[in-house]
Formats: sequence, structure tokens, C-alpha cells
Amino acid sequence: MANNKRIFIETYGCQMNVYDSEIVLSILEKEGYTPCSRLEDADLILVNTCSIRENAEQRIWGRLDRFMQEKKHRKTTVGVLGCMAERLKQELLSHPAVDLVAGPDTYRELPQMLRNLENEGDKQIDTRLSMRETYADIEPVRTDTGGVTTFISIMRGCNNMCTYCIVPYVRGGERSRDPHSIVREARQLHAAGYREVSLLGQNVDSYLWKNPENPTETVNFAQLLELVALVSPDLRVRFSTSHPKDMSNGVLYSMAMYPNICTHIHLPVQSGSDRMLEKMNRKYTVAQYLERIDKIREIVPGAAVTTDIIAGFCSETEEDHQATMDLMKKVRFDSAFMFQYSQRPGTKAARHFEDDVAPETKTRRLNEIIELQSAISLELNRECVGHTYEVLIEGTSKRDTGSLFGRTSANKVCVFPALGHRPGEYVNVKVESCTSATLLGNIVK
Repeated sequence: MANNKRIFIETYGCQMNVYDSEIVLSILEKEGYTPCSRLEDADLILVNTCSIRENAEQRIWGRLDRFMQEKKHRKTTVGVLGCMAERLKQELLSHPAVDLVAGPDTYRELPQMLRNLENEGDKQIDTRLSMRETYADIEPVRTDTGGVTTFISIMRGCNNMCTYCIVPYVRGGERSRDPHSIVREARQLHAAGYREVSLLGQNVDSYLWKNPENPTETVNFAQLLELVALVSPDLRVRFSTSHPKDMSNGVLYSMAMYPNICTHIHLPVQSGSDRMLEKMNRKYTVAQYLERIDKIREIVPGAAVTTDIIAGFCSETEEDHQATMDLMKKVRFDSAFMFQYSQRPGTKAARHFEDDVAPETKTRRLNEIIELQSAISLELNRECVGHTYEVLIEGTSKRDTGSLFGRTSANKVCVFPALGHRPGEYVNVKVESCTSATLLGNIVK
């Protein structure tokens, strides 16, 4: 179809949202829409939103005001997609810039919503959640510019109901995608020149596909990892995010068995205090978390472990905060995503717990966590100096156009002189120096 209309998509939040935007592009390209890179050129403006933290939502409101200015100058359609669309629904639809609101499970309905909008003139909204939709049959339109690494969604939704988290409310319950479609997508990506895929899910360890025609036939995450690794030995496989209560030894054995399954595990701990973990409904204790760490290091020696940490959750004391610092010293994470607690409306924490840690206390605790993690990351990177690692080249260094960057299997970023090499190649890099975030080295034979 050709309608000569151009579409501009702006994406906020996690890689799952990026993948969803690529799904939306695929659906709308079949309706004749052509992607464009400039807001000012678009007939259809879509913003794919995130609700994980308040500041992410505030940015969206600001963008909607900007889109309103665009609509004053010319005819254009504005739609809000994703988690914020699911959470705020009619509130978003009442904004003068917004013509349609679509939740994460209703993207197949976008063409009809756009036709209704054009034919009837009424604003459109569809935020129904589904227990079946995985978009398994839709091939995403890849928007990454490097063409070396990309993502594959293997499941949608979450069942964990952590008290601080909005995800189950805006993305619904867990649904695992047909493994055959995942492997097919990985093969297509490899044939197109990609050399690394990351398998995405809110909790990949709970992936479990059951054949609807034969419920006794199942595929779990450890088996899926193996299936994707077998696509090609030169296709790296990563995954995110793991849950400490669900990560099985089978996943670790799959990692140990296949050299192209990367030796990096993102295992969010959130807090080092059992009292906080119980209040967060994380369903594991510090001792159980440390047992998982021990198993990772036993079965996959040299694996890098990264994490998420929340500072200042409801009623967190100095003792709870110190317990987190103590855990960090014990585990020695390679890196971490560290945040102040941001209360999200609609979560159990917002309904039942008082957000009673003072903002200045949250900031101070977060700064202490960041300072400690930076020191640990630097120490661990210094241990890499003098060693040689296989690196997949991903692109040109932003700071030095004569240098390239890539990552080791353990997800450590390396920067090194190009010496005629190009993105997509594997090279061996000897580490000569480092910062807390980056390894610096040279290519060796």
C-alpha cells in the first residue's frame, strides 16, 4: 500500500520499548507509512512511553506540549503508545495534542484506529491487555544503525508483583513466545549480518512455552538459550533480565556449554536487607541471592554479574542501607543501575506504604552507593589489565574517530585503535589500561 504518509516514532524507556517501536513500524509500513527521522516532516507522530519513574513521564508531558506546537502549524496526527498510555489512558487522551492512545498489547489495532480517526474524526483509545499477544509473527523493522547487535523479545508481561513496580499493571501477565519464531528471527538476523542478539523479557528465567497442540511439549529458558546458540557459533547470545528466585542451574549449564552464550548475567538485587526485600515482595533472601552468586561463579567462572539497586525504599533505615553496601562489597558487582526510589501510582507500595525517606536522605544514600560501585568497578577493570579478550566490534568510538569500541563476552566495553578493522568483526584485544567504565587496549593477533 502507498499512502505517502510519513511516520516519526520517539521511544523512551527500556529496550523492550525500542523493540515494540520496531513492531509498530512493521505494522504501519504494511499500511503504506514511511519512517522519517525529523519530527517536522511527519504526518503521524507516535511517542512510545515509559512509566517506570516519574521523571520519564514528566518528559512525555513536555513532549506532548511540543507536539501541540507542531499541530498548530500543519495537519498531523499524534499518538501515545506503551506503558504510560496503559497507566493514564483518558488523562492522556484529554491532552489537546493527542489523537489516539494505544496500550502495549493493541498495536495490531493501530491501522484501524488511524482509519477511524481519519473517517470519523473522533479520538481513538484501546488499552486492552492480552494474555495471548506476543507479536511472534511480526518481523520488526530494525532501527539500530550499527547492524551488529540487536534484540529479540522472547516474552511479554510479568507475574512477580514487586510492590514498587508498575510493569505488571501496564504490561499484563507473562506470556512466552513460540520458540520456533524466536529461532527463526535469530537466523534471519544472522543472515542479515548481525553478530549478537539479546533475548529480552521482564524475567527471562520464567520463560516457559507450552505447545498448544501438545501441552506436554515444553521449552524452558535453558533450552531456548541452547536453541538460539545453535543458530551459529559466530552469533553471540545475551539475555536480560534474570530474577534471583527463578534463575536455574540449567541456565548456567547452558552458558557453560556454549562459548557464544555471553558470560554476563544481570541479576537485580534491589536491596541487601531482608526486611526491605520482603517489603518489596522480591521472594528471596540475601542468603538465597548469595547462593545464586556462588553457583554462577562455580558453573560459569569469570562471569560478570551486574545488578539494580534502589536507594530509599519505604521505611529504609541506615541499617538497611548499610546492609546493601555490605552486600555490594561481598558480591563485587561489575556494574549496577542505581536509582532513588520513585513512588509509582497504582503499585502496592503506593497504596499501602508511606514514602517516608526524606529526599535528601535518598540522594545521600544513592551517592554513597554510586561511589562504592564506581570503586569496585574500577578495581575489577584493573584486574583485566594485561589480559586479552575476544571483542565484537560494534562501532566507532565517540571520543576518537580513529578508534573502535566493542564488548567482551562479559559485557565490558573496550576501546582500541581501529587498524583497518570494521564493525561486525571479532578481534582479540589486549587490555593496557582502564577506567571504571571502559577497558582500553590494542588489537593483537
